[in-house]
Amino acid sequence: MIPKTHPRYRSLVTREHLATCAKTGIVSLEGLTAHGRGEAFDYLLGEASTPSALRAEKIAAALLLSARHPVISVNGNTAALAAEAIAALQQASGSIVEVNLFHRTEERIDSITRLLEKHGVKVLSGEVSRFIPLDHDRGLCHHDGMYSADVILVPLEDGDRAEALIKMGKTVIAIDLNPLSRTTRTCTLPVIDEVTRAIPHITRFCKEITEEEIPDILSNYTGTEFIRDALEYIRRKLQDVLD
Repeated sequence: MIPKTHPRYRSLVTREHLATCAKTGIVSLEGLTAHGRGEAFDYLLGEASTPSALRAEKIAAALLLSARHPVISVNGNTAALAAEAIAALQQASGSIVEVNLFHRTEERIDSITRLLEKHGVKVLSGEVSRFIPLDHDRGLCHHDGMYSADVILVPLEDGDRAEALIKMGKTVIAIDLNPLSRTTRTCTLPVIDEVTRAIPHITRFCKEITEEEIPDILSNYTGTEFIRDALEYIRRKLQDVLD
């Protein structure tokens, strides 16, 4: 039992939850390492959504709302951490939800799908093919999902799929705490924030934004500005510690 008075209570509870999900196969063992790497960057970002991240989340909402065929791609870590939040975002944005895994087995697909559906997510099902030009199993997707999408939200992404999707002409929104990752540097819009903060923020903006506001929101941004903002925020925070 982790006492609620522990200064790292939320972090420890999350780690314990992910470890339990790893035992049931929802999270891969490699996914635990990925979470730890992200958590290290979250320390540097102050474990809060920065003003720059909030702006990126508003743009992400506008992109989803203006999309012809928006898709949210979900892996094991995202499902374990944010299943209920994904359900809310799906409802607010009208997006299709597709499970896509690097360490793919039918058992994991079924377990993650059941977890998502338990929290109200409508998960795309059916046959998959290697529509994404990758040699590993992230290349497998649904024709009516990522293959047909114009805008794809990929929380906790790996860089080679983001790069492949960009080459296919997709708009890729990535949630990634690492401002130096290949995913962050490759995607159309990097949301440099923790996934359980970022998804609810995007959902809130989906509900607040009007159709008339969307062109203005999308009129002037580049992915590199959010990377620059995050690195500058970390630099200032480290300088404050030294001072």
